[in-house]
Amino acid sequence: MFGSTVRGTAVAAVFLAGFAVSCDAEPATPAAAPAASSAAAAESATAAPSASSPPGSSTPGPAAPAASGGPGASALPGSPPEKVRDAFAGLQATLDGSCTPSECAYFLGRVYDELHGLDAAMKADPKGPGHFPEPIALIAKLDAELGGDRSFKNLKAHQTLLIGTRDKINTWMQGHPDDYR
Repeated sequence: MFGSTVRGTAVAAVFLAGFAVSCDAEPATPAAAPAASSAAAAESATAAPSASSPPGSSTPGPAAPAASGGPGASALPGSPPEKVRDAFAGLQATLDGSCTPSECAYFLGRVYDELHGLDAAMKADPKGPGHFPEPIALIAKLDAELGGDRSFKNLKAHQTLLIGTRDKINTWMQGHPDDYR
C-alpha cells in the first residue's frame, strides 16, 4: 500500500503523533473554563458601578481589583500562608510598578494585596510574629489609616502611605536577609 515499510511506518508515526498532540490540546480540567468566565463576569460587574458613578462622588468606589497571582491566588481555603521569602518576592515585584492612569487601580490593589500576604506570612512564620515587629506594625498603621476600606478611591487617597509602607518594609527586609533567603 505504501510501497515500503519504512515509509509506511513513518507515515503511521506522524499520524499517531499528530493525533496524540491534538488529544492533549484540550484543557486539563473542564472546570477551568467556567471559572475563568465567571471571574471575567465578576470583574465586569465590579467595573460597571465605577463607570456610572460621577468623578468626585462622595460614595466609596468599588474595591480595587485583586491582583491575579497575588497572595492566596493559588492557595486553597484553609491552606497555610505562603513563606515569608515568597511573599516578600511578590512585594518586591511591585517596586518597578507605578500608578499610571490605565493601571493605577490594579497597581495599588496589588501593593495592598502583597503587603497583606507578607503580613500573614510573617505572622504564620515559625520564628513568630515577634521576629518581624516593624513590618507588622507598619501594616497595622496602614490598615488603621485605611479604616477597612479597600476601594480604589481610598487606596488612591492614601497612595503615599501605601507606597511608603511598601518601601519601608522593603528596606527593613533588605537589612534582614536571613528572613527571606
